[in-house]
Amino acid sequence: MVYGPQTRRTLLSRAVTLAGLGLTASLAGCMTTPKPPVLPPNVRDQTLACLPLINALRQKKNLPALGLDPAAAGAAVSQALRMVSYHKMAHLLTPLDDFKARMKAGNVSLPAAENVATGQDSVEEAMKAWIDSPKHLENMLGSYRGLGVAVAYDLSDGNRPYWAMVLSNPPEEDLLGLLKA
Repeated sequence: MVYGPQTRRTLLSRAVTLAGLGLTASLAGCMTTPKPPVLPPNVRDQTLACLPLINALRQKKNLPALGLDPAAAGAAVSQALRMVSYHKMAHLLTPLDDFKARMKAGNVSLPAAENVATGQDSVEEAMKAWIDSPKHLENMLGSYRGLGVAVAYDLSDGNRPYWAMVLSNPPEEDLLGLLKA
């Protein structure tokens, strides 16, 4: 096909416009926030529900607020699911378990701490159980910056909830600052 000068300019203009739109779309794809991982139906990430509660507790003690740490949230989900699979509440579920190795494998910044609970029907009830336990309370008031909390339900045991909280020390820039409470 032979095109005249006007047609070539129109085609060139359209090509430049389409290329610009393509570049814009690809850049927009780079700037979007990552999607949260898809969780099994029996698991809930409760970090956002817990952040205001733990930060209110920390504020009463003049301690800095915690922020959402995606690695700690992932480690909390993992531990809650592990407890469901063993039908047991514990930090160490097998003789070969190693807390520090588990945190490193989940990219959780150390030092870190973990609180676990079972049987509580809400994040408020889990928090009350942890506050009423001196060691768990000590963890929540410790020198940490990040938080992840999850609950997994044991479908084979009447939906028994297993809770896990992971407190971590990521660099400030790794926290999801918009979600600080």
